Amino acid sequence: MDKKDIADIRRQFKVDNDLMKISDIFNVYIMKETTDIYHHQSQPFEMLDQDQQELFMNNFKKVLTGQLDEKLFELKFVREAEDHSQLILHKGLLSTNIEDWKEQMLLMTEKMIRDNPYEKDVVITFIRAEYLKPAKRRNDEAEESERDAVYSNSFILCSVNQTQEPKKEIQFDYVEKEFKYKIEVDPVIDLKNPMTGFLFPTITDGASDVNHVLYASGKANEPDYRFIEDVLNGEEIMTAKEDKAVFEEVIKDVVGDQLNPSTLASVYGEINRVVEENEEDEPPRLDYKDVERVLNQSGEQVDSEKVKTAFQRVTDNETYELKASSIVPKYKTKSIKINTKIANISISPQDLEYVRQVNYKGKRCIMIEVEEDAEIDGFKMLPEAFGE
Repeated sequence: MDKKDIADIRRQFKVDNDLMKISDIFNVYIMKETTDIYHHQSQPFEMLDQDQQELFMNNFKKVLTGQLDEKLFELKFVREAEDHSQLILHKGLLSTNIEDWKEQMLLMTEKMIRDNPYEKDVVITFIRAEYLKPAKRRNDEAEESERDAVYSNSFILCSVNQTQEPKKEIQFDYVEKEFKYKIEVDPVIDLKNPMTGFLFPTITDGASDVNHVLYASGKANEPDYRFIEDVLNGEEIMTAKEDKAVFEEVIKDVVGDQLNPSTLASVYGEINRVVEENEEDEPPRLDYKDVERVLNQSGEQVDSEKVKTAFQRVTDNETYELKASSIVPKYKTKSIKINTKIANISISPQDLEYVRQVNYKGKRCIMIEVEEDAEIDGFKMLPEAFGE
């Protein structure tokens, strides 16, 4: 799945939408510091009142919100595992009997809580739904409407939410004219901040892939590896942050920890070009040969064997491939930080070529080439001669 596929599904989570039909919702309540199921309840989603539906819809959107490889991760199932989640989820997806559906979801719940007591009471929610994606018309003159042909995809979405402690309040009774102490006894489910979740199967351009599952982490670049490996039986992953760190270590191993800003700008520019040229295809990956090519095209003449050895040292795998989108900063929305003891400067990656470190009056300085007067809090800076 790419960000467009995820966004297409996410925007369909709204009440009374004929492109998203949620049939069943199954809630399981887990008491804190235990690994026992306290209560579970299944019902047709349409039986909830509209306010409840909206609360859950917004929660499901939150599960599918975030950047790929930072908060959302497409996992490939490992081939062999005990009580394989791929089989459990597939059975649940295809089951026509509500009791069979509940049985499979309870098996998934058992895997989530096994040897893993939560610090607070949690609610694990499963839904079965059908996502309808209109097929694209071949041309604007076609008589049939977009709704005449659709891709239909059934899926299961899971959300794990913690509960909040009941509120304790002091209230004023207008009738009795007295202050009263009030305490709520029922915990509140926090549907605004899901802890984790997943979508099965993944859906790419209207096609389902039961060999993959989309995992959602609670925080960016902080995936729960136990959940990935033991609960979902997914293959090992690398976050975008980790991929970026690997790339930086490889570059340092090959060319050293000193790099001309214009060279770095060229490196980022070349990788960004690869990303943009493959936006419609599978996300591009870079092996040691690609990194060698990028460095050579950026003015750093490096030896292929040296790059290969660097990959082996940093990753223990000379055939490791880096996701290009994890390495290059978002050119139009993200800045690179230049860190000094005096100040930290943020600059767009494509503007690195205008940055220099120079010696001025015996001191090292950062020089930035500008085409117009610079401003500080709305005040234009007075130009000074370089030799003054």
